[in-house]
Amino acid sequence: MSKVLSKTDSEIFKSPREKDLLSHITSTSLKYKIWIAVLLVFVVFGLIGYYRQLKFGLVVTAMRDYTSWGIYISNFVFFVAISLVGSLFSSILKLNKNEWSRPLTRISEIIAVSAIICAAVIIIVDMGRPDRFFYVIRYLRIQSPIIWDVIIISTYLVISFLLLYISMLPDLGLCRDRLTSVPRWKKKLYRILALNWNDNPRQWKKLQKINKILAITVLPVAFAIHTITSWLFATTWRPGWDSTNLGPYFVSGAFMAGAAIIIVAMYFIREHMNLGRYITQGHFDKMSKLLVLLSLVYLYFNINEYLGPAFKMVGVEGEHITELFVGNYAPMYWLVQIGGLVLPIILLLFKPLRKPLPAFVISMLVLLGAWFKRFLIVIPSLQHPYLPIQGVDESYLHYNPTWEEWAITISSFAWFLLIITFLVKIFPVIPVKKEEAFIKSNSNSQSDNDEI
Repeated sequence: MSKVLSKTDSEIFKSPREKDLLSHITSTSLKYKIWIAVLLVFVVFGLIGYYRQLKFGLVVTAMRDYTSWGIYISNFVFFVAISLVGSLFSSILKLNKNEWSRPLTRISEIIAVSAIICAAVIIIVDMGRPDRFFYVIRYLRIQSPIIWDVIIISTYLVISFLLLYISMLPDLGLCRDRLTSVPRWKKKLYRILALNWNDNPRQWKKLQKINKILAITVLPVAFAIHTITSWLFATTWRPGWDSTNLGPYFVSGAFMAGAAIIIVAMYFIREHMNLGRYITQGHFDKMSKLLVLLSLVYLYFNINEYLGPAFKMVGVEGEHITELFVGNYAPMYWLVQIGGLVLPIILLLFKPLRKPLPAFVISMLVLLGAWFKRFLIVIPSLQHPYLPIQGVDESYLHYNPTWEEWAITISSFAWFLLIITFLVKIFPVIPVKKEEAFIKSNSNSQSDNDEI
C-alpha cells in the first residue's frame, strides 16, 4: 500500500514508529481500492448463488439424502481450524513470553475473529433456511453435539473479540489523539472505542491483568471448539469418522493451518504496507520452523488416523480407505498428503526456503492442502454408509458441487478477506504502544518522585 501523507499527518506523528504503523490509516492507494472491488465482485457472485438457494431450496446444491454435508461443512471446518491461530499467538506464545511473536499477535487475533464469524455464517447457509438457526436456539437440546458447537463457537467468538479489542485500547487512544485528518466517522469511532484511555499507569496494569486472564481463558475454549467440532463427526456412525483420534487430529491440523495463514498474512502485510522493519526475515524463519513442528505433529495423527483401518481393511471402512488410496479420491488424497504436508516439511528444513517469498509459497500449499483435507474428511465418508445405497437416483451416488455452492464458497472467502482488510485498514495492525516499557518508565519516575 503506497503511503502519501498529508503535511498535517506528517507533523502529528511523534516518532518513526507511529508514522510507520499508523500512516496506512490516513492514506488509501489505488491498489487497495482495486482489491476491495475484486472482493466485492466475488461477494455479489456468491449472493446471487445464495439468492437462488433461498428461492429454490437446497435442491440447487448437489447435497442429497446420503451426502447431506457438502462443501459448506468443509468450509466450516476449515474456518474453525484457522481461527485457532488467535489462541496460538494470544495465549500459548504470549504466556510463554516469546517476545519475537509480539508483532504478529494482533494479526493472528484479527484472523481468528474474521474466521470464526465466517464459520458461523456458513453453518447458517448450510441449513438452507436461515430461520432454522433460531429454532436450534429456541428448541435447545443439550443432548445434541450441534448445540455444543453453537455454544462453544459463540463463546470463542466473544473471547477472541475481547482479546483483539482490549489489547488495542492504547492504540485506539493514540489514533483518537493523533489522527486528526481522518474522516469524521473515524474520529468518532476512535473516540467511542478508546473508552477514555489516557495512558495512565493504573490503566496499563489493569490492561495487563485483563489480557492475561483472557489469554488463559481462550486456551481451553480454543481446544474445546476444535474437539467439539470433531465430535460432530465422531458421534455420527460413518466410516472414517468413528474414531477417538478425531479430537487431537482436528486440533493438530488446526494449529498447522493457523501457522500457515499467519505466514501468508505476514507476507502481504510486510510487502504492501512497507513493514519490513517490524515483520523481519527472522519472523519468517521462526514461523517456518514452528510450521514444520506443527506439521510433524499433524503427520503423526494422520498416520494414526489411516494406519489402523488400512491394516484391517474390514467392510465399509476398507471400501472408504480404498476409495481414498486408489479410488476416485486418490489424486486429491495423495496431493494433500504429499504436496500439502510432507513436501512443505522437507522444504522448510532448508534455511534459504524459510525466507519471506519461499515461505509464503510453501504456506499457500499448506493452506490449499488443509482445505482439500477438510473436503476429504467430509465427502468420501458420507458416500460409503454402513447401509448400502440402493434404489436411488444416480445423483445420490456422487457429489460434485454445483455452481451455486462454488459461488457461495468463493464468496465466503471473499467475506473473510474483506473483514480482515477492513480491520487492518481501520486499526493499527502491529501494536504501536509497548506496554512493558511504558509501565517500567512510569514506575521508575514514580519511585523517583517518592524518593524526592
